[in-house]
Amino acid sequence: MANLAKNIRNVALVGHGGEGKTTLAEAILFNAKAIDRQGSTNDGNTVMDFDAEEIAKKISISLAVANCSYQCEFGMAKFNLLDTPGFFDFEGEMRLALDAADSAIVVSGLGGSVSVGTEKALDYCIKNNIPAILFLNGTDKDNADYIGTLNALKEKYTTKIAPMEIPIMQNEKMTGYVNVLTGKSYLFGEGGVRNQIDMPADLADEYEEIKMKLVESAAESDDEMLERFFAGEEFTNDEIIAGVKKGVLQGTCIPVLAGSAVCNKGVINLMSEMVSLLPSPCDSKPVVAQDKAGELVEIACDEDAPTVVKIFKTIADPFVGKLSMFKVLSGKLKVGTSLKNVNKSADEKISSLYFVKGKKQEATDIAVAGDIGAIAKLQNTSTGDTLCDASKQVTIEPVVLPKPVLTMAVYAAKKGDEDKIFSGLYRLQDEDNSFTVTKNAETGEMLLNGVGETQLDLLCRKLKNKFGVEAVLKEPRIAYRETIKKAVEAEGKHKKQSGGAGQYGHCKIKFSPYAEGDFLFVDSVVGGAVPRQFIPAVEKGLIEALPNGVLAGYPMIGIRAELYDGSYHDVDSKEIAFKIAASLAYKDGCSKANPTILEPIYALSINVPESFMGDILGDMNKRRGRILGMEAVDGRQVISAEAPLSEIMKYATDLRSMTQGRGSYELEFARYEEVPPMNIPKIVEEAKRWAESKE
Repeated sequence: MANLAKNIRNVALVGHGGEGKTTLAEAILFNAKAIDRQGSTNDGNTVMDFDAEEIAKKISISLAVANCSYQCEFGMAKFNLLDTPGFFDFEGEMRLALDAADSAIVVSGLGGSVSVGTEKALDYCIKNNIPAILFLNGTDKDNADYIGTLNALKEKYTTKIAPMEIPIMQNEKMTGYVNVLTGKSYLFGEGGVRNQIDMPADLADEYEEIKMKLVESAAESDDEMLERFFAGEEFTNDEIIAGVKKGVLQGTCIPVLAGSAVCNKGVINLMSEMVSLLPSPCDSKPVVAQDKAGELVEIACDEDAPTVVKIFKTIADPFVGKLSMFKVLSGKLKVGTSLKNVNKSADEKISSLYFVKGKKQEATDIAVAGDIGAIAKLQNTSTGDTLCDASKQVTIEPVVLPKPVLTMAVYAAKKGDEDKIFSGLYRLQDEDNSFTVTKNAETGEMLLNGVGETQLDLLCRKLKNKFGVEAVLKEPRIAYRETIKKAVEAEGKHKKQSGGAGQYGHCKIKFSPYAEGDFLFVDSVVGGAVPRQFIPAVEKGLIEALPNGVLAGYPMIGIRAELYDGSYHDVDSKEIAFKIAASLAYKDGCSKANPTILEPIYALSINVPESFMGDILGDMNKRRGRILGMEAVDGRQVISAEAPLSEIMKYATDLRSMTQGRGSYELEFARYEEVPPMNIPKIVEEAKRWAESKE
């Protein structure tokens, strides 16, 4: 089969964790004869879940790609399947897949309701105009509720939901279906086979009713069809299919099919509808890019245009090395050519190209516009970069990934392994750029910032498996501050005589609270009590003392220091003596000036469904938080709040628990505020223990 763009279907499999996305991919590959037997996540032998951690935990944790070719009544197609994790910590992988794909299959269980993962995937597709099909998976399971699940979807997404099948039920199990478009009826057989039968008589009326609704849904995508529909005209099946396909592309229609991926029932029908209803890269909207002049341009799927390639994922393969997953947006990608990495201003030689099937690579010499594959051993390229023909240099906005909201300090379990750990983490960022590694200059801790606890725990396991080093995660130290609350006068005198030249410095300083900044030094010495040449030394001595507060050793801020008097010695006075004298005055004065501790306050934007508002507001109150406002956005509530960092260290986990995974939030530093007096002794004690542990 020629890999023409019109024959390609780039499809992301998305949805809630554990509802069968990887198993569905396995069934599709088996039916397309791309694999000899259908693997199982329980047995750890699927094409898509090949990472050691995925096999061990029996869940997907990374985006994986596999291709196959399939012939059906609608023609031949090449499927590029992008299997995604369903667990919320790995939402970034879903976003990367949907950015590369032209459409999605949202896989949902049959529990009688809309699962969180289904809701999030559908909402993302609708918001970003990504065509989608719903596959209700698990018809073989006990208590599978097709009708309840379908009704729950209709209640939430109303007229967008378009059932393409009527289930044939026996003993409360779906044993086959009636195709609403064609009126043909099938019973599920073994090995993916479907056996045609006559339509059951008791479904005839339901068939007419649902087909009419499907025709109406198809007509709504086209003004001319809608006029004919209201005029009572009949439509051919081809016209209905064209209308539904147009509705899918516009996002007004989400076809619904059902089956069992693990039993390979209903999957053949799904594959036919993927060819029939889902868009090819040619059908998809052009990608918006920015040219060298900063102008916005559209990149259409045209294999005769200059080559533009987007890198959407990086995989560290143990045998091939770094694999850069790509999508050809326009032109042709050929082995032996050189392209410009516009993001890095570097040239990249394309030495090898592959189409991938999980962890296996199939060598190819060319990939045309619309296709997906992998390039090995690119030197300067990372996820999100654009490779272009020199004549068409454009850049494409990277996917917006979930912002890290959980921070943990990372330590080496074995002393001396610190460099190996941080080197390993930076290498893992090639595969997953939804986490960051930063150093807190104040506390000296290395911080691992991610989306959730599971993600951070898995990173530690990968460090052990791939790089042989063990990392330990701890709650990070909070960067408190100290300040004073009243004005005092203090004196510092340094006098040292050691046989030869001595040291003498003496200063009197008034310390007072300062609201306009961190520190203000004022020189009000008169009469030469402190010679001019030593006044900078006093200021420097104070500045060097400020990082060590008098209560718990945290940096001191909000201080005005007025040097108003002192004395000197003609021979023994030196800069160092006045620096020491200033630090003595600082310790004495600030200790008497009613010192206190300040804590960092963060601003939160919490996005939750309306039904969880009461729980969120009550919980925020328990965290010493303040609610600043609420706003309805897209049927949800966005709560603006402020809370101390010490109370929201694990808010990512807690919010997920309170909202069943439906809530999200972002946060940023706002300011420092005084800690409640009853909390200060605990903070001082913790700081003392920390200091002792570092000795």
